[in-house]
Amino acid sequence: MPTEKMQQDHTSTKALHRPWFVVGLLFVVALINYFDRQSLSVVAPRFQQELHLSDQGYAHVISLFLLASAFAYAISGFISDALGTRRSMALFVGWWSLAEAATAFATSTFQLSLARFCLGLGEPGLWVAAPKAVGETFDRPRRGLAIGIYTMGATVGAVVAIPVIAAITSHLPWRAVFLIDGAAGLVWLPFWVFGYGGSKVHPKSVSTGVMREVLSRRKTWQLMIARGLTDPVWYFYLFWFPKYLLTTRHLSLPQLARVGWIVYLAAGIGTLLGGLLSGRLIRRGMSAGFAYRRVMLLAAILVPLSPLAGLVSTAGVAIVFASVIALAHMAWLVNLTSTIVELFPSNQVGKAAGLVAAGSGFGGMVSSEIIGYFVMHQGYLPVFFIMAILHPLAIAILWKAFADVPPTNSVATIETALTVTP
Repeated sequence: MPTEKMQQDHTSTKALHRPWFVVGLLFVVALINYFDRQSLSVVAPRFQQELHLSDQGYAHVISLFLLASAFAYAISGFISDALGTRRSMALFVGWWSLAEAATAFATSTFQLSLARFCLGLGEPGLWVAAPKAVGETFDRPRRGLAIGIYTMGATVGAVVAIPVIAAITSHLPWRAVFLIDGAAGLVWLPFWVFGYGGSKVHPKSVSTGVMREVLSRRKTWQLMIARGLTDPVWYFYLFWFPKYLLTTRHLSLPQLARVGWIVYLAAGIGTLLGGLLSGRLIRRGMSAGFAYRRVMLLAAILVPLSPLAGLVSTAGVAIVFASVIALAHMAWLVNLTSTIVELFPSNQVGKAAGLVAAGSGFGGMVSSEIIGYFVMHQGYLPVFFIMAILHPLAIAILWKAFADVPPTNSVATIETALTVTP
């Protein structure tokens, strides 16, 4: 018969390992999330041909996805508070997995657009519920590491998506990609529902007063506009650049599979470097505001190299420049996200982060329409030039806002520096 001490040891061991099981689940679902996002761009030439969809029509499909994402970011925090972490995460993942699978059955542009719109409604919830899950299952000293681990899942998903999708479509019809993606999310669900312990935190009621206060602050709108201006650079490299390599640089799908992932690996490195660099500056005595501003200024100096990706003569060199831009943007995004923690009190951070991320969706939606127009009528080169000016413009808008960031070396800042809503 097990003794009381043995039972206590077993319970203690179970409690020790449960949080890392949770972060493992979050890593996997973040990977699936970005795999789902990337799937459309890799098979775009095939479904465009089958559905007789122009580049402008492709832009409309992306715009609808981003429009849905913008609304979802704004309301996901309220849903997560109302339902609790376990149920809200299950709702988000189940919804977007079904939407991804539904893409495989689209036989018209309308059906494809509807499926991607539904995908956009579900996916942002992950980036709201996941930090809550970490807060409920990890003690404070380990939260930063846990958040960094699951955030890397998104980068891994973007890196592996191109070669894996290329492998799938070389043996199966392109529609099979969406069925496999959707099934992966549904298979993940029971592990989450039965494996997530969480804490005894009860769902919270929704406070509209906090939202009104956040919306009344000028800094909210500055940050929202800054993300609306700069995130289109990331959306371009996520949704359009693989298509650019296939159609303009004339890479074959196997060639794309061998080199296309490099851009997204660089983005993941940028995520880590951005947080590490500003953190190092803060530890050396620089105020948080100046540290974030310095790293973002460096990124804003690098992003204007963007036109070189469209001007160089070889696809390989174009990928090198694209990788530099992706790295710089993600370093920028990490520090912009960290700024939110410093500018808003703790009871406003979640709502503010959701609203700022909504700016990302709206900016991406507008830019997608602009990109589609230029690609159809003038090619990709004007787009690379437009991308060069967005970060410098955004940092000019934000410049004075950093002066209000108080000096701090808080754990919350380090945690948020590792957490982005890409």
